[in-house]
Amino acid sequence: QVQLAESGGRWVQAGGFLRLSCVASGSTFDDYVMGWFRQAPGKAREFVSAINWYGDKQQYRDSVKGRFTISRVDAKRTVYLDMNNLKPEDTAVYYCAADRRWEYDQERVYEYWGQGTQVTVSS
Repeated sequence: QVQLAESGGRWVQAGGFLRLSCVASGSTFDDYVMGWFRQAPGKAREFVSAINWYGDKQQYRDSVKGRFTISRVDAKRTVYLDMNNLKPEDTAVYYCAADRRWEYDQERVYEYWGQGTQVTVSS
């Protein structure tokens, strides 16, 4: 069992920066691939980014490449999402997810989910 708790979401102006954090408790953290997903109002949840067990492979959706950076610190059992040059279309609830498999953009694969943190970007 893994419990995930996101934090860091808030209101920010377009062009700004936010760092989201997700702290895991329970099973061994470095057994898990960690992902970030988001869900905007009225839209389906979508993949944002993922990082593998070793932290040496990252994946991003096209619309955030070059702006977002995912990282993990296993000693802190934490995964981060640094979001630069935020745009209004980044407004969503951001969810952290964990799974043992590297099917990084497949929402249905992730076994564990956090409760989400709201990011609002104003123009």
